[in-house]
Amino acid sequence: MPIPIRLTVGQVSLPAELFDTPCARAVAAALPLAVHPNEWGDEFYFEIPVALPPDATATISVKAGAIGYWPPGRALAIFFGRTPMSTGPDPVPASEVNIVGRISGDASLLRQAKGARELRIEKA
Repeated sequence: MPIPIRLTVGQVSLPAELFDTPCARAVAAALPLAVHPNEWGDEFYFEIPVALPPDATATISVKAGAIGYWPPGRALAIFFGRTPMSTGPDPVPASEVNIVGRISGDASLLRQAKGARELRIEKA
């Protein structure tokens, strides 16, 4: 059963969910989080206290709104548009991410929050 969460970045707050996978459950267990996000194109990413390998969901094929766990950086990545590796309209991660969730609302609204000093994720 998905776990409802809320992402708040600057003045933007969006509903989202974490899927029912071992990696997503580990991310949920680390909540709530308040971090200073890094930006890579239209992606926020930040280290979290989870250390897991790639799983069956690992992919470089993601859509805007996807939430991925990036094993090499022990980081959560929130995709809301093109990244520097994009060749089309979809984001492309630096390397495979475990897909752990998705934004339920309009992920492109996160563009308004670029430059934010804090990103919060909490269970809804």
